[in-house]
Amino acid sequence: MKMKLLLFLCCVLRASADVLHEDIYVRGCSESDAENMYTLEGEELWYADFKLGKGVDALPPFVDPITLYPGGYDLAVAQIQTCRSNMKLWQQAMKDIPLKRDPPSSLTIYSRDDVELGEKNTLICHVSGFYPAPVQVHWTKNGEKVTAGTSINVPFPNKDGFFTQISRLEFVPQLGDVYSCTAEHLALTQPLTRIWDVEKTQPGVGPAVFCGLGLTVGLLGVAAGTFFLIKGNECS
Repeated sequence: MKMKLLLFLCCVLRASADVLHEDIYVRGCSESDAENMYTLEGEELWYADFKLGKGVDALPPFVDPITLYPGGYDLAVAQIQTCRSNMKLWQQAMKDIPLKRDPPSSLTIYSRDDVELGEKNTLICHVSGFYPAPVQVHWTKNGEKVTAGTSINVPFPNKDGFFTQISRLEFVPQLGDVYSCTAEHLALTQPLTRIWDVEKTQPGVGPAVFCGLGLTVGLLGVAAGTFFLIKGNECS
């Protein structure tokens, strides 16, 4: 798997004395991609979407909408050229240094919002604990590869020196659909895959059907018993 060189700048913007909260700003670039994002406790608050040409508040929908970083996107665009210029210098300086390789230690897949059938949602594939960056992430739906509605951020460094990368898939959940997220990394002998089943997010479906069938069978049994009891009384 061909890997790309990425250059990152990561700094702590604010941290309390007892380390209760921590804001981190991450700026990264490669030859073809760029990343500019702010996080709180490792979760995205804001990021620059260079494909859509705007900054995105990444807060969940139940939070009151606010503008976290006005003018942040224009600044992010201006920083790309500097980042890529610095990256070329690092490529020359590090071309003969062997890379340490560590495969992802964690791969999880989950929905961003509570699942409601027929309602738009986002699946998140969270890959962490790998070095060097990046990983490649692939999605499938019912065994078929999916590319529409997918996106992936440039990986950001963890406190332990490893990286985390997040891929997203926009989807509309329907019963019977099964999704998978697969991560590839140069330290892996085979890809890592996690499965996400829409039906398993609907805990009421199975018990409801079972109880409904049980009630129907029970009522049929009572009706049959009553019928034979009446017939027996008529014959006596």
